[in-house]
Amino acid sequence: MSQHRRISERPATKRRKKEKQPALAASLRIIGTPFTHDIRPGDSLADKLLESLRQHNLKLEAGDILVVKHKIVSKAEGRIVDLATIEPTTDSIAWARKYKLDARVIELAVRESRATIRRKNGVLITETHHGFICANSGVDVSNVDGGRHAVLLPLDPDRSARTLHREIKKRTKLTIPVLITDSFGRPWREGLVDFCIGIAGMKALRDDRQHRDPHGYTLHASLEAVADELAAAAGMVCGKLNRTPACIIRGFSFEPGSGRTRDLLRPAANDLFR
Repeated sequence: MSQHRRISERPATKRRKKEKQPALAASLRIIGTPFTHDIRPGDSLADKLLESLRQHNLKLEAGDILVVKHKIVSKAEGRIVDLATIEPTTDSIAWARKYKLDARVIELAVRESRATIRRKNGVLITETHHGFICANSGVDVSNVDGGRHAVLLPLDPDRSARTLHREIKKRTKLTIPVLITDSFGRPWREGLVDFCIGIAGMKALRDDRQHRDPHGYTLHASLEAVADELAAAAGMVCGKLNRTPACIIRGFSFEPGSGRTRDLLRPAANDLFR
C-alpha cells in the first residue's frame, strides 16, 4: 500500500468515529395476540386489540411496535363482498373455467386493480389502486366464512394504520407504531412472505447509505426495508391457521416518523421484473 493511500485514509477513519451508527437490538421478541372472536364491520379495532391483550395478560410498552394483519382491518372497515352479488364478465368466466378458479374472485381482482401485470398458467398478477403488485389484487376468501364472502384490501391502509395508531395512543397514552401487513409472493422465490401495506408512527426504510462498514467502506445501496422485515418476522407468529391476527414486536430500535407505504414501492421505471 502506498504512503499516499495510507495518508488519504486517515481522515476517513476519524470521520467514521464521529458518525452515528444505527442502534442494534440485543434481542427481539414477537408476542402473538390471539383473538377469540371474529371482527365484524363497525367494530373498534383498538378496543378489540386491547381487550385481547388483557385476556392474555399482555400489555403494550413504550418502544413496542404493533403489527396487524390486514384482514381484521378490512373486516372492521366493512371491506367484505358477498360473492353471490358479483356477476363475472365473459372474460373472467373463461379464464376461471380454464384453470378451475372462482370467476367471481377473478372479477373482483380485476375490479380492484388499475393494471394487469401478468396473466398466465392460472396466475393473475395485478397492480392494485394502492400501487401494490400482488396476486388477485389481494382479494382473499380464506378466514372469512367458508367461501361465501371475499375480503378486499383496505381502501387506504396508511390511513387505517394512522387511525389505529391514534386510537391506541388515546387509550394507552403510548405512542406505538402500527404496521398493517398482507402476504405476497416474490419474484424468483416460492412461498408467501408478509409485507407491510400500511404504516404509522415510524419510518418504513432505514437509510444506511454514506455510513461506513467496519472495514471503512462507504455504503452506497443499503436502504433497508425495515417495515417489510418486521412484517415478515411477525408472519412467523400471525399465521393463517392460529387465530393470531396481531402481534407485538419488542426490542427493535425503530426511527419514529411519518412513514408511508409508498416509500417501499419501486417506481415502474426502475422495476426490472415487470
